[in-house]
Amino acid sequence: MVKQYEIYWTNLDPTIGSEIKKTRPGVVISPDELNKHLSTVLIAPLTSTVKNRPYRVRCNVKGKQGEIALDQIRCIDKSRLIDIIGQLPKDTIQNVKQVISEMLVE
Repeated sequence: MVKQYEIYWTNLDPTIGSEIKKTRPGVVISPDELNKHLSTVLIAPLTSTVKNRPYRVRCNVKGKQGEIALDQIRCIDKSRLIDIIGQLPKDTIQNVKQVISEMLVE
């Protein structure tokens, strides 16, 4: 089962306009209860382009620095998930939760 805060290689093509494209790491942000029952997941793509914006969270995946692009959250079919890379560390998860809360709740 796909779990929240796991990182997968994710095929994001085709895209339109300014959507982040190509196959890249993506963090599953949808909760486990939804992931268990739906054929879709919410992901936030990772990018190696660091922009230092408040809606992006710095991260390190397999020794590579980048950012989780919370401004590019997408609902995708699970068939777009290619292979698991790993899991976000707890401190990064807390940062993701904080930014999502500030963006969508407060």
